[in-house]
Amino acid sequence: MLRDRQGLSQRRACRIIGQHRSTQRHRPERADPDSALRAELRTFARRHPRWGYRRAHAVLRRQGHHQLNRKKVQRLWREEGLRVPPRRHKKRRLGISTTPADRLVATHPDHVWALDYQFDVTTTGRTIKILHVTDEFTRESLCDLVDTSIDADATVTALDKLVDARGTHPTFIRCDNGPELTANALRDWCRFTGAGTAYIDPGSPWQNPWVESYGSRMRDELLAIESFDGLLEAQVLVADWREEYNTYRPHSALGMLTPVEFAAQWRAEHQPQLT
Repeated sequence: MLRDRQGLSQRRACRIIGQHRSTQRHRPERADPDSALRAELRTFARRHPRWGYRRAHAVLRRQGHHQLNRKKVQRLWREEGLRVPPRRHKKRRLGISTTPADRLVATHPDHVWALDYQFDVTTTGRTIKILHVTDEFTRESLCDLVDTSIDADATVTALDKLVDARGTHPTFIRCDNGPELTANALRDWCRFTGAGTAYIDPGSPWQNPWVESYGSRMRDELLAIESFDGLLEAQVLVADWREEYNTYRPHSALGMLTPVEFAAQWRAEHQPQLT
């Protein structure tokens, strides 16, 4: 008023009324008209962390904000620092190895048994699962269990039958970190039999090469050629192929001997003869 009516300067007018000059430069803050909407967006983001601003816009319009613009929601969403967090992957349970898989080398029969699974489908669309158990030293196929489902208990049962048939248990089991092989059933079996474990690193099938090679041979020579009408046919044909693999098919890594011939020759040379 002093400046408008008396023509005084801002400095003199403030001195006369005893008011600091900075008060003349302060601009009152206006209330944010979008404060309620911002609060709703923050609440929405906490309630639905995997939803983005597009779904927030759709929900707000459904709740009565019919004139709300999607671009405005996007702008407020960004100004509030809201965003969908990166997708997390579940952590798989890993087996505990008594010996690192990359350092374990089989030196005699029944030293290391390797386990692996592979799948096929019958002509009716039913999935079948095959458990492979091989002796890494002799390359023998010890077991090819074929069924529609093979869990940890079925795996342990197959191992028990192998131990009874061969009269001995392996010194080590080598396998991947599949749920059937990291379950307590297999851990208890190893503890009771005294077998060590050598779990390969996740995503490293080359650390379990012998059973992987065996599985690829079965895939190439049987599963990719034969069509199975049912589970029983698959069991019979897999058993026939395994018998041929062990007793008839020459193995290049064994000097073109069959696995059974190589195992018999090694035992004749290294085990004392009974008199």
